[in-house]
Amino acid sequence: MSAVDVAVIGAGPAGLAAATTCAQHGLATAVYDEQPSPGGQVYRNVTSSPLARQDILGGEYRHGAELAALLRKSGARYVTNATVWSVAAAGGSFELAVSTGPYHAREARLARARAVVVATGALERPFPIAGWTLPGVMMAGAAQALLKTAGLAPQGRVVLAGSGPLLWLVAWQLLRAGVTAQALLDTTPRGRLAQALRFAPAFLRSPYFAKGRDLMRAVRRRVPVVEYVEVLAIEGGDTVGTVRYRASAREETLPADHVLLHQGVVPDVNLASAIGCALEWDDATACFAPVVDEWGASTVPGVYIAGDGAGIAGAAAAEARGRLAALAIANAHGRIDGTARSRGAEGPRRALAHALRGRRFLDALYRPGDAFRIPEGATLACRCEEVAAATIARVAREGCAGPNQMKAYTRCGMGPCQGRYCGLTVTEIIARETGRSPTSVGCLHARFPVKPVSLGEIAALPVSAAARAAVERSE
Repeated sequence: MSAVDVAVIGAGPAGLAAATTCAQHGLATAVYDEQPSPGGQVYRNVTSSPLARQDILGGEYRHGAELAALLRKSGARYVTNATVWSVAAAGGSFELAVSTGPYHAREARLARARAVVVATGALERPFPIAGWTLPGVMMAGAAQALLKTAGLAPQGRVVLAGSGPLLWLVAWQLLRAGVTAQALLDTTPRGRLAQALRFAPAFLRSPYFAKGRDLMRAVRRRVPVVEYVEVLAIEGGDTVGTVRYRASAREETLPADHVLLHQGVVPDVNLASAIGCALEWDDATACFAPVVDEWGASTVPGVYIAGDGAGIAGAAAAEARGRLAALAIANAHGRIDGTARSRGAEGPRRALAHALRGRRFLDALYRPGDAFRIPEGATLACRCEEVAAATIARVAREGCAGPNQMKAYTRCGMGPCQGRYCGLTVTEIIARETGRSPTSVGCLHARFPVKPVSLGEIAALPVSAAARAAVERSE
């Protein structure tokens, strides 16, 4: 069993910054990353992307290569194609179950670490509308991943729909890659701008204002934009055929070959939840996020959560949070004293404050409307197990207490995604049907393994001290 001082899970901006800073302070550090190269989603494939040297993805994308280079120089061990599917406390440290290699021939092993940094980033928020599971429909972030990884872009009639900064960024990147978009259907609810205006002074002084203004202007010059879309449905047979929408009391239908959906991102909390870290509902962003302190420390001693997995704030904030978590770990393990920790934190805290300026405006403006978060009728809420919203609503009215009980009754959350994509939807449907708040309904509690693994991978692991303790507790 390999042992290190710090295990960092994820190699996005937070994970790269945390691992580099830990290693620079003399801590034996290992980074476990599911991707074949560092960067996470925002800097995906930055070291080898066919578009990395072209001005298609934007100058900020190339900053990821600088972070990856610092990691290589730091001495931290970087493990690619590595899925961490279990983290268990074991005698003052943690045992991690890690599977590595290609999916058809993965090997599992145990690793031990004195501290863990969960830097698993964000997920695109579910967009459960009629037809969202048809071939030809994908999330905008998935289209961006294909563009970054392989230089692939959708062909034919492309429609983008939803709201949020990433939708506009992906539209801009696809346009620069040669895609001709039929339309951008903006689902930002009418009245959201008025709600966000009280946060406008900070937003106007933020790094987002000028960039967002220029981005939206560039897209609007080349793509018809329909605002205040209230109803959206995708229709077709074996693939997408049309997109039907209603805006300003007018219904229209667009032919389409590909539909790219997006309505924001939410923290990926599955691993943190399974570890036992406390989560709380944030009504401003309509999602659950881990409870962390100013250094990223979770409610489980020794476990830190950095980056968008601790709350959506973007790449610059994620990098700063990664460095703060690393400084806290270096202090906790005697590598630096409290004075050095505070001094080292001054730069990251300034960067974090700068990155957070304007976030409240964006959160208020782009909080998705209820109709696009909380589905009804035959619309699928759980894609993996094909559970319709009407089924979840009926079971909730019959007395289902929460999403964990709903999982047992309907199998929602039991598919390959382990509830990562349907968990929020299920919570909000139950809240709507029972007249309760999402806080009182609670979230789907993830269990190990948090990612699909084979029986062979589980069987290959030795019986660890943590496993023996778990068995003893159950007897």
